[in-house]
Amino acid sequence: MIHEVFMPALSSTMIEGKIVNWLKSPGDKVDKGETIVVVESDKADMDVESFFEGYLATIIVPVGEAAPVGGAIALVAETEAEIETAKQQASGSASNSTSAPATAKTAPPQQEATPAPATVQESPSRSNGRIVVSPRARKLAKELNIDVNNIKGSGPHGRIVEEDVEAAANKGKKPTGTTPTPGMTPVPAPPAAPAPSQVPAPKPAPSPSVPVAVAIGQVVPLNTLQNAVVRNMLATLQVPTYHVGYTITTDNLDKLYKQIKLKGVTMTALLAKAVAVTLQKHPLLNASYSEQGIQYHAAINIAVAVAMDDGGLITPVLQKAEQVDIYSLSRTWKDLVDRARSKQLQPDEYSTGTFTISNLGMFGVDRFDAILPPGQGSILAIGASRPQVVATEDGMLGVRSQMQVNITCDHRIIYGAHAAAFLKDLAKLIETEPQSLLL
Repeated sequence: MIHEVFMPALSSTMIEGKIVNWLKSPGDKVDKGETIVVVESDKADMDVESFFEGYLATIIVPVGEAAPVGGAIALVAETEAEIETAKQQASGSASNSTSAPATAKTAPPQQEATPAPATVQESPSRSNGRIVVSPRARKLAKELNIDVNNIKGSGPHGRIVEEDVEAAANKGKKPTGTTPTPGMTPVPAPPAAPAPSQVPAPKPAPSPSVPVAVAIGQVVPLNTLQNAVVRNMLATLQVPTYHVGYTITTDNLDKLYKQIKLKGVTMTALLAKAVAVTLQKHPLLNASYSEQGIQYHAAINIAVAVAMDDGGLITPVLQKAEQVDIYSLSRTWKDLVDRARSKQLQPDEYSTGTFTISNLGMFGVDRFDAILPPGQGSILAIGASRPQVVATEDGMLGVRSQMQVNITCDHRIIYGAHAAAFLKDLAKLIETEPQSLLL
């Protein structure tokens, strides 16, 4: 029997996926539950696996091309004798599709003769006890002759990532007594000393840089992530929104930040915590519109916009930010950003936000308006904090650090007075009670 391998839906917003890497070649033996392909969804690279045992007969969608969710990307034959039949079936379908008007250049036709259930599933969600290994980690383990069965994964859902393989390789080495030179750039080779903790630290996020090759005068196709952003922005055009601005004095927040930044606390985490605490008093700002009415969310999940180095935008989510202490929140944020830039986030780590923060102030931007994300009621745009000459309470002139914030709201459920009250309470917290963020 011949089974179709379909493009899986790895997130609720995914409409197509791009093939990143085939881990099996045509003719290779495939076990049930074995990872056979890596797919780029809207905002992450995910391993997918086969539901059937047999042989990978033919690949319909090659590396670098995309297919719609539910579209056939390969055929799996149960026996070697059926491999040739599967190839003919695939080539016959391809010839038929060329004679019909093409609706998408990279979308392969679905087979009608052999209906079958979806033959792939997202690896992290399986429960068959198989080991989940990222493609890079698998390749490195093969190069270093490391058995992945003896490695404990530190990635999402126990996934074995590249750092786990490096740590395992390092355990088998004898200390050399050499000291790494400070400031040297890490190389892909295993580290020279054992990792100081059981969970290897994530690789540092790449610093923003100018693209290596700018195609001046050319049209460069959008990647999967950029296409997802386009769809989200077009959906937002249907929502009636408005903007409300507020000036917040940050002197006390800046003092607090200087006191605790050496403990790993980031300004992003402080701002997210302040917003989450304020949202407890204003649940409507954390709500969203639905056809049935106002959807009040049970949790306060703060999404923070992060620009990707290869284009596009992603919003890692700090789950239940009002309940998490500032130190844990900062560690979680660093981990989310590192994994976002290496495309290792799970869908629920970037698609479950109930309120979004966009902080362009870190780039020196004074003020801006943010576009409302789909499925949310509000987004807060945060500008840079700058020294300003202001009139003090005693009628004198003084210098205060101030930042401009602008909130964008869905006017179907949130009115101007609601937004103003939220910003007033947020300003009060930041200006007079920032120490409460440590509680």
